[in-house]
Amino acid sequence: MAEYTVKDIASAIGAVAVGNVDLKLTGVAEPQDASSQDLALAMSEKFAAALPDGAAKVAMLWPDADWQALGLEAAILPDRGRYAMAGVSRVFDPGQGYAPGIHPSAVVDESAVIGGDVTIGALAVIEAGAEIGAGSTIGPQCYVGKDAKLGANAYLRDHVSIGARVIIGDNFLCHAGARIGGDGFSFVTPEKNSVEQARETMGQAESQIAQVWVKIHSLGSVDIGDDVEVGANTTIDRGTIRDTKIGRGTKVDNLVQIGHNVEVGTDCLLCGMVGVAGSSQIGNNVVLGGQTGVGDNLTIGDAVITGAGTMVLANVPKGRFMLGYPAMKLESQVEAYKGLRRLPRLFADVAALKKSILNPSDKD
Repeated sequence: MAEYTVKDIASAIGAVAVGNVDLKLTGVAEPQDASSQDLALAMSEKFAAALPDGAAKVAMLWPDADWQALGLEAAILPDRGRYAMAGVSRVFDPGQGYAPGIHPSAVVDESAVIGGDVTIGALAVIEAGAEIGAGSTIGPQCYVGKDAKLGANAYLRDHVSIGARVIIGDNFLCHAGARIGGDGFSFVTPEKNSVEQARETMGQAESQIAQVWVKIHSLGSVDIGDDVEVGANTTIDRGTIRDTKIGRGTKVDNLVQIGHNVEVGTDCLLCGMVGVAGSSQIGNNVVLGGQTGVGDNLTIGDAVITGAGTMVLANVPKGRFMLGYPAMKLESQVEAYKGLRRLPRLFADVAALKKSILNPSDKD
């Protein structure tokens, strides 16, 4: 079990340490659950109120906190608590415990290029021409396809699949079960199909009964920038002709679907169960809330934010906060919702007015 002094932790995250900074800690905990060996995370007065319920001697608080009045022997006082929490969690993260080196059961093609200090877990498969950057970890039962390239310090948890010719930058983190580089969902019919007709006629044309769907093969691949994280069971399809692209620093949550030819900009957040249909373009610093859906061939501008469950069916200019189905500006959606809630009262008022006009002699 690793031990760190209060001083070491504060130094690692760039925060101020006060009190007995030589105390040693072995973990982190919420205030009510903290032992005497834990750093209690209490970055607001609300959470600090639970400190007496635990046994913490040290807590991470807020800049002007009266740590002595809270009965602590030491404290860490960051400027921005939640940001400091990222550093603390990094210090105490024990990792996944994969054994270093290449496991005897791993299948590594002799033409694959494996960098220095690489770990490859049990039953992993590295195909011909693949390149694994220095310092990378390929977890058990992972698959890296033919001519795929991973940059330095990649970390694939178990059961990750990287398809042929996928290119990924440095410091890539991918969680269990993700599939990157599958075929795009692209099909066409010999004749004009009912979907095309519905779009052209706004649904006025009758649907065809019989259709035969022919696959359009995916000749492109996936290109992922540096410092990208991909969540568990997320899927990113390869492009039809050009590559699907994920920009530097973008973080993708669990169960996200990114379709063929999609381009996602830098430093975006795509939250759980987001779906982006083919050929749409997402700008930089975009945040798509959970279960946001983005239609095909759309453009979302820089710094757009969508609330949970938003359905984007048209282009969105930069800087907008969108909500609802169909997506509207937040203030417009809120006003529409208020109007919807007023409808029962409006109906009652209209009914009463109608009654008074048609039966003026009636009394309430």
